[in-house]
Amino acid sequence: MGKHGTQALVFCGPSGSGKSTLIRRLFDEFPEQFGFSVSHTTRQPRPGEVDGKHYHFTTKETMKEAIARGEFLESAEFSSNLYGTSKKAVEEVTQSGHVCVLDIDVQGVKQVKEKDINAIYVFVSPPSLTELEKRLRGRNTETEESLQRRLAVAKQEMNYGNLGHI
Repeated sequence: MGKHGTQALVFCGPSGSGKSTLIRRLFDEFPEQFGFSVSHTTRQPRPGEVDGKHYHFTTKETMKEAIARGEFLESAEFSSNLYGTSKKAVEEVTQSGHVCVLDIDVQGVKQVKEKDINAIYVFVSPPSLTELEKRLRGRNTETEESLQRRLAVAKQEMNYGNLGHI
């Protein structure tokens, strides 16, 4: 449990909405109150990523078995890779007296809400879809096809968040 009974602070919102910037500022300003859980993934580590620090890198088979045993608060598949937050990763943060910060998508939020966890949910919305597209294009990390997919998902997420579900 965190110091105030809250186990998790869940940030959700489209890629490019500003979640990462807000989370970084939160950790910079309140390092004693918050901790970040290390997610699991089945993708290969990128240059400079360290197992156990950036992600817990694992195999699809191992992760699917752990999900089936109920060891994950949430999980999702993107580009043929699994990503997820294990209960153990959150417990490690809360046992150190910190509120665990999660950065997850809408599908993950829906899964976490079904679990027995005391969480506060924050939906981060960009000013508009036009501004979001501008931000994502500015990153130069997307193909046109992947950009359009991201924008379609963002529109669904913004509808969900703006309807007060988060």
